[in-house]
Amino acid sequence: MSDFSKSFEDVRTFLRDYKNTDPEKQVQCYDVWAEKYEKDVPLLGYNAPTLAVNCLLSNFPESREAALVLDVACGTGLVAKLMSELGFRHFVGVDGSKGMLEQAAKTGLYQDLRLALLGTQPLPAQADMFDVVMMVGALGVGFVPVSVARELCHATKPGGFVCITRGGHRVESTYRLKADLEKEFQLMEEEGLWTCVEAKEKDKYMRNVHSNNKRDVQEEEYISGSVYLYRKSLK
Repeated sequence: MSDFSKSFEDVRTFLRDYKNTDPEKQVQCYDVWAEKYEKDVPLLGYNAPTLAVNCLLSNFPESREAALVLDVACGTGLVAKLMSELGFRHFVGVDGSKGMLEQAAKTGLYQDLRLALLGTQPLPAQADMFDVVMMVGALGVGFVPVSVARELCHATKPGGFVCITRGGHRVESTYRLKADLEKEFQLMEEEGLWTCVEAKEKDKYMRNVHSNNKRDVQEEEYISGSVYLYRKSLK
């Protein structure tokens, strides 16, 4: 247990050094982290990919083998790995970190990988193209902004699915982001762009990396998170 805690503290300190920095600094963080990322994920208790994929599967009626998936903020390919184990075969990945895309390429799962820093650059995806668009864990201050939700919807085929997750880190900026995000989702629904299939809070989204001291980590070891699934309108 002591070795586990020490390793978690190392990762936690690394992430806190980049907290609330600008998007370019965040990209540098992930470039540096890319080779060790999948070794550190278990230490972080990062359950967001599993929560997102489970949510999609419980509502996805189409053939998995035929579906074209856009994996936005794909990182090293954790979401694609899970989905491929469950029958999905066609993936396009997008990420702002070249280092992460290099690791994703090694999986052999992606037919195409595209470099783009979302929020400052447009989503490199054709309109009405994808059966499924996934964006897991990327929303946040200094990360992907709320406005990108419309781009995700734009890239989805009519009748296709958009699945988005976000972590409920216990800081004021995250509370504001959640409110802004859900306001945008509701506005898009009122505009007839998509309909909500599922929107739920989930326990144990990941371990709490933003607490102030070790005692806080013990008292609030995990944060919750939100999983949103929308279906694009047919018109």
